[in-house]
Amino acid sequence: MNWLRDFVRPKVKKAVSTKDIADNLWCKCPACGQMLFSKELKKSMYVCTNCDHHLRLYLDKRLNMLFDNGEYNEISLPKIKDDPLKFKDTKKYTDRLKAYRKETGREDAIIVAQGDIGGVTSVIAAIDFNFMGGSMGQAVGEGIVKAAEIAIKGKCPLITVAASGGARMQEGMLSLMQMARTTAAVNLVKENKLPFISILTDPTTGGVSASFAMLGDVHIAEKGCLIGFAGQRVIEQTIREKLPAGFQRAEYLKEHGMVDIVVRRDEMKDELVKVISILMHKKPNLNRLALK
Repeated sequence: MNWLRDFVRPKVKKAVSTKDIADNLWCKCPACGQMLFSKELKKSMYVCTNCDHHLRLYLDKRLNMLFDNGEYNEISLPKIKDDPLKFKDTKKYTDRLKAYRKETGREDAIIVAQGDIGGVTSVIAAIDFNFMGGSMGQAVGEGIVKAAEIAIKGKCPLITVAASGGARMQEGMLSLMQMARTTAAVNLVKENKLPFISILTDPTTGGVSASFAMLGDVHIAEKGCLIGFAGQRVIEQTIREKLPAGFQRAEYLKEHGMVDIVVRRDEMKDELVKVISILMHKKPNLNRLALK
């Protein structure tokens, strides 16, 4: 018998006027197990108030946090042909896409947006982990390329926000080709002497970490986020050694020169503004830093 579900909840339901209590009223911290009130969690930008663990952040909230006053223009992306390989495992790839599109309201796992950050017009290409684990297929590759083109045309910084499990297996070799395409795209930004800033969030793994995500002029990682290529268990089984504590976490990578800056979520915007202002040789517009 579950005491909270079977006894406490029915009592509370009788005591309040609402017809039901939302199932997502509380959230359990995956790190410390503390039960967190959803409204308080939103106020803390989805950072555990007990152990400071950074939970995964919804993509729209991420963009609102990064752009001045939460204002930005979403860029429309080219339509990509669904299921070019007619892939099927336990279910059809087309059925998976339909389910995730209905759940997230997005066509695929990437959003490209343009707006001001510290008063400097910037382009952000952000990956949504809620869409098939943020896996990189043709649509994500096309989004990174489009973002690079817009940044070059507008002579503004390109920023990527990675949150991905890696390449999308349902697109096979076409997915792996996006590693080369995205690498070429960010290199083109650099050739035009424009900044490319890579923001790493939990998790940044697989083909995304092996391509554009680790090619930034500056790498900014959220506190405690997972960054790596293969999983820790796979590595340990391969080398037959126990990996050090904190391996593949942001702080460990910073100590070993793979990440430049590790910040708390509430410090991310200020740090990003600072980096952009230095690389673009512009003073930040402090009047435009307020969050929506």
